[in-house]
Amino acid sequence: MDEFQDKISLLQEMIGFALVDGELHDREYDFISIIAQELEIDKPTLHKLFEKKESKKVVKDEFHRICQFYRLALLMHADEYVHEKEYVKLKEIGINMGLNPYAMKRVLQLMKESPTRMVDGEILLAIFSEQHN
Repeated sequence: MDEFQDKISLLQEMIGFALVDGELHDREYDFISIIAQELEIDKPTLHKLFEKKESKKVVKDEFHRICQFYRLALLMHADEYVHEKEYVKLKEIGINMGLNPYAMKRVLQLMKESPTRMVDGEILLAIFSEQHN
């Protein structure tokens, strides 16, 4: 994911997802800011994304779709409260990305059971990979 527009699209999706429950919590904003830093998107550009809606770009690479799904799942847990609308929207987004519903369900269950709400990257990829067999 090297293209600027791909990075912007990922952040827009995260912002839209964070607002699904009707409010943006400080921890959600902090998480999005950290992701923006990792993607090398400056604060003024990030703040503009909160003000306007642009069309989302579909991520074609499965690895990056899985990563984005996981980022959104982490964002969902950032405020330490999972709103039903967030859960439904995350599953909808995952399906629209073409991810396997059973793999998504397993990842979300593992996150729920984890005290840190995190899943090891190798386990995450293994869950999605085993669905291909």
